[in-house]
Amino acid sequence: MREQIEEGVFAADERLPSESQLGARFGVSRITVRRALQTLENQGLIYRRQGLGSFVKDNRVRQGLVRLTDFVEDMTQAGIEAASRVLFQGLEPVPPDVAAALELAEGTTVLRLDRLRLGDGEPIAFDRTWMPVFYAHLLEGHDLERETIYHILERDYEIPVLRGRYRIEAVNAEAEIAERLGVSEGRALLLITRTSTTHGDRRIYLQRRYYRSDLVAYELELERASEHRGSLAQGLPLRDFEPVFKKR
Repeated sequence: MREQIEEGVFAADERLPSESQLGARFGVSRITVRRALQTLENQGLIYRRQGLGSFVKDNRVRQGLVRLTDFVEDMTQAGIEAASRVLFQGLEPVPPDVAAALELAEGTTVLRLDRLRLGDGEPIAFDRTWMPVFYAHLLEGHDLERETIYHILERDYEIPVLRGRYRIEAVNAEAEIAERLGVSEGRALLLITRTSTTHGDRRIYLQRRYYRSDLVAYELELERASEHRGSLAQGLPLRDFEPVFKKR
């Protein structure tokens, strides 16, 4: 089944045969089929919907032209020296909106991590990150002013950050965040909310990053599909989407 999925026998979001049909096809018990489907889900190859069945997951984003990067990678690419300061790191009850994003029960304990992000020694962004305790424990003993969450999880625990869902909006700086960034209260900021996931669509963390709008902008490049058949209905392919840091 894995080979058939990887070779494209089943299309993205196509529903797989039922457990009984798969058992008959491969001559195995229903329990064996169920375990196999669980393995495929853990590997990020399929997803399941209660009462509907199992579906092939569309993993094309992983190999797309738009890379999922962390702060240090963005800054390095821009030729700016990155640094971080941990302002708060501790456990707290998860806020309701964060619980929904991380698919946790309200009141569950999570790690909250606040960091000030610097570029060439100047405050550029303020991050507030929430992580389930399972992943938070993996960060213990690590210097989060020098190491990134991405690298710790991928290098030390082989937990890759595969996907990131972004929301970008303009907000006015609240007093606490304005003080951290060294700007006046009410100043326009660029807020990027990101939910990062690993295999099986498991949520690793929710992060809210407040960028100084006088120092950071985002540029977007789209590429029109060469095959117009159905391309407009599906939208234009995203070729590049990255932050641009403004040096003074």
